[in-house]
Amino acid sequence: MPVYRATRALMRLAAATACPTTVEGLEHLPRTGPVLLAGNHLAACDTFFLMAAVPRRLVFFGKREYFTAPGPRGRALAAYCGGLGFQPVDRRGGPAAARRFVATGATLLAAGAALAIYPEGTRSPDGRLHRGRPGTAGIALTTGAPLVPFGIAGTDLVQPIGTTLLRPHRVRIRFGRPLDYSALRDRPPRLDGAPATATLRELTTQLMHRIAELSEQPYVDAPAAPPLPVPR
Repeated sequence: MPVYRATRALMRLAAATACPTTVEGLEHLPRTGPVLLAGNHLAACDTFFLMAAVPRRLVFFGKREYFTAPGPRGRALAAYCGGLGFQPVDRRGGPAAARRFVATGATLLAAGAALAIYPEGTRSPDGRLHRGRPGTAGIALTTGAPLVPFGIAGTDLVQPIGTTLLRPHRVRIRFGRPLDYSALRDRPPRLDGAPATATLRELTTQLMHRIAELSEQPYVDAPAAPPLPVPR
């Protein structure tokens, strides 16, 4: 908790000075209880601007590599991410990893967490919003938690891909009304009880189009490709 509070305080300072941040739609987030936030991902600093914007503590997934890097620097990064409460996720682990992702998300929401996810699975390499992965929809359909979309703009100029330090620029975060996906939850599941593939796809598509409206990004129905190497 001290790590989270200290990081949030620093980011609130940045959001009030070097990177003036406009936040809209906070009234759509419940003050307590489980909520699933889902939005676009433009830069590594998105997470920290969200922490500064939302008055309650957020929980994020973080790629497993944050916890497994070797050496003193790797151990320091793992300790920092652990202090922030990041939940490690294997982004290339196949169906078993996907099931663990949904199970972990469901457990966090059952404990009343505010869980923030980037459905694209990685940062946008070109500024467009790309097709979402089904894990976010899987968590929502499994739990029935409020699903609040959000859109971030400006962070790709605050921290372009390949950079570490933040650059002064305005940031905007918009939270939308929770999606009503109750009809989709009533659809028959698969034989193993998990949401059907078509149901996951439909909710994911609805979610991504709403995120595109909030972020004002063009939407492309294709996965986000790995970012190109940055010339040195």
